[in-house]
Amino acid sequence: MSFVIPVAPPASVPVHGAEGASFAVHRIYCVGRNYVEHAVEMGFSGREPPFFFMKPADAVLPVREGTIGEMHYPSLTRDLHHEVELVVALGQGGRDIAAKDALAHVWGYAVGLDMTRRDLQGEMKKQGRPWCIGKGFEESAPIGELRPAAQCRIDAGTEIRLDVNGQSRQTSRIGKLIWSIPEIIEHLSTAWTLAPGDLIYTGTPEGVAAVVRGDTLSASVAGVGSLQLRII
Repeated sequence: MSFVIPVAPPASVPVHGAEGASFAVHRIYCVGRNYVEHAVEMGFSGREPPFFFMKPADAVLPVREGTIGEMHYPSLTRDLHHEVELVVALGQGGRDIAAKDALAHVWGYAVGLDMTRRDLQGEMKKQGRPWCIGKGFEESAPIGELRPAAQCRIDAGTEIRLDVNGQSRQTSRIGKLIWSIPEIIEHLSTAWTLAPGDLIYTGTPEGVAAVVRGDTLSASVAGVGSLQLRII
C-alpha cells in the first residue's frame, strides 16, 4: 500500500527497564470528576455516573524517569491547569467487559498529567459547545514510563501526588477513586470497542490549579513511577 503523504510514526510511551521498547498508543480516554473532593471543587458531588472525554493519541508527551521533560505553554490560554492521574494501559481490547474480568485486559500503569486550558474549557461550557479545545491540544498528556502490571503495587492506600516548584499541590489515595479501575473499563467498553494500546487517564484528585512558564511539576504514583516536567 502506498500513501500520498508520509505516514507519521505512531505515538508511543517508553517502557520502564526495557531499553528501546515502547508501547504504541491507540487512543486516550479520560475520566472526568472521578475523585469526590475534585468533583466538589468543580461544583459537583456524589457518585454520579462516570463520563469520558478523549485526547488525540499524539497528545502524549513521554518523559523518562530521571529526566526533566519540557512542555511548551500552549497558545490561546492564560489559565493552564495541572491534573495528576494514574494512567492505565490496555494490552487487550474488547466490548462489554465485565468489571470482574477487567484487570486481565490491563498491560501496565504509569503516572500522567491531564493538562487543561481551563479558561477555554470554561468558555465552551458556558456556550454549550464541545470543550476539546480545552483538553485535546498538543503535549496535553504528559506521561511517565509505563511499568507492566505485574511490577506495580496498587491498592486503596496507594498515594498519588503532584508538587509544583517543591510545594505540594495535589495529594490523595487511589482508594478515593469514585469509580474503580475495573468499573471504569466496564463502563468504557459499553460505549467504545477498546483496543490494545488504549490509555485511560483515570481522574484527578482535588487541588488542581494554574501553572506558568518556568514552573517545574513533579508527579508520582507510589509503586508505579514518577515524572518531572518544566513548563517553557
